[in-house]
Amino acid sequence: MPNVNKVVIVGGGTAGWMAAAAISKVLSHLAVELVESDEIGTVGVGEATIPTLLFFNKLLGINERDLIRETQATFKLGINFENWQALDKSYFHGFGSTGKDFWAAGFHNFWRRGLDLGISESFSDYCLEAKAALSGRFAQPPKGAKGGLNYAYHMDATRYGQFLRKLAEQQGVKRIEGKVERVTQHPDSGDITAVTLAGGQCVAGDLFIDCSGFRGLLIEQTLKTGYDDWSHWLPCDRAVAVQSSSVTAAAPYTRAIAHDAGWRWAIPLQHRMGNGLVYSAKHLSDDEAVARLLDQIEGDAVSEPRFIRFTTGKRKQQWHKNCVAIGLSAGFIEPLESTSIHLIQQNILKLIKLFPSDEISPLDVAEFNRHADFDYEQIRDFIVLHYHLTERDDSAFWRHCQAMDVPDSLSERLELFAQTGRFFVRNNELFVDSWFQVMIGQGLVPKKYHRVVDEMPERELNGLLQSIAQGLEKQVQAMPTHERYLQYLLDS
Repeated sequence: MPNVNKVVIVGGGTAGWMAAAAISKVLSHLAVELVESDEIGTVGVGEATIPTLLFFNKLLGINERDLIRETQATFKLGINFENWQALDKSYFHGFGSTGKDFWAAGFHNFWRRGLDLGISESFSDYCLEAKAALSGRFAQPPKGAKGGLNYAYHMDATRYGQFLRKLAEQQGVKRIEGKVERVTQHPDSGDITAVTLAGGQCVAGDLFIDCSGFRGLLIEQTLKTGYDDWSHWLPCDRAVAVQSSSVTAAAPYTRAIAHDAGWRWAIPLQHRMGNGLVYSAKHLSDDEAVARLLDQIEGDAVSEPRFIRFTTGKRKQQWHKNCVAIGLSAGFIEPLESTSIHLIQQNILKLIKLFPSDEISPLDVAEFNRHADFDYEQIRDFIVLHYHLTERDDSAFWRHCQAMDVPDSLSERLELFAQTGRFFVRNNELFVDSWFQVMIGQGLVPKKYHRVVDEMPERELNGLLQSIAQGLEKQVQAMPTHERYLQYLLDS
């Protein structure tokens, strides 16, 4: 394998332009070319994001005001889950931490004892992001000040890709218009050497990045890498999306509303609302899905319904030979916790950290794939949790979710938490406090709490719980509304 001096990215969209912008920013000596066709549309997943995107944007030197203007973004503090634990019940998953931890025991242990004593409020009452979101408020601390809200964005994913394209091209990335018709491999090694476009142009490279979406043009159609199918744990396999006009002020959170065959999202942007229905084709027909979505959206539909068919899972190897899969070509975990763009970002950052100094090393490839597998698997478990841990038995879909086997890594965690209240973080997990919020929100309250909590007198525990809840409420009431803050930011 020759030294890696030229990178060819096949496919644009959010994944392709994120990769192009980051690689050209950090490794400016490389030649980077991106091949995409105007004839091939993008899926456009990822209108809701999580806080890790702030690091990626900072890496690229993106000005937040410019980003918000260009992508019609709003702020996001978490997700409101409606009808998941049971019909007509809801809970909030906020991006921040809940309460105050003691080194030997998490806050949920103190909250759990408070339940026995009748002095604990709802678990989300102790999370600043949850209280601010549900009050429709948002603010950032003055520049240089510590603290503040943990947040992400709702944004137009197509506009985000276009925004990054401008940045990448300014950094020297060359865009080549065309549809790939043939992929050439080395006769001995099987490595990809070039792609040939419909017009006959040949684009050669040393390292290829597959951003071709579900097709996996390079990683699967060419290299036959294989796919781990997780649909037995995550039964939803379709989504239909439609955009609608905004009729109310944009809330600083995503809504995830469960129905009898899956769930529905509502994502508020400045200029419109993003809506979608995720469902299992075994339990709901396409026609029924469209009718249900159009009947439940607020405002007028401003786009035609668009279907997305998917099989939840991941490639067996996301880096194989001289090809790295990023985005939908690497795998897909449904958008319930808004992790699509995060997983794009993770593979880009891993690639940069392990980028070949000369030729591609099998050790680097193996290390990349180990970390990629962990990233996907720990998010998979977190998403399965939402479906499996439910009291709903009102439809065949939810009865299946209740009864289905789950990964051993998840069942062990649930059993440990249910019996003891203990939870241990594995490696560099994406979600930590989120596990407590969702497990408790879905109705899993531990039978026991850590004995260190009993060292605190009841009066002191009551004072602690009250001071946290009251302190957060005071902070929230001092914030402007989300709409007002957003307008201030756009006008400044």
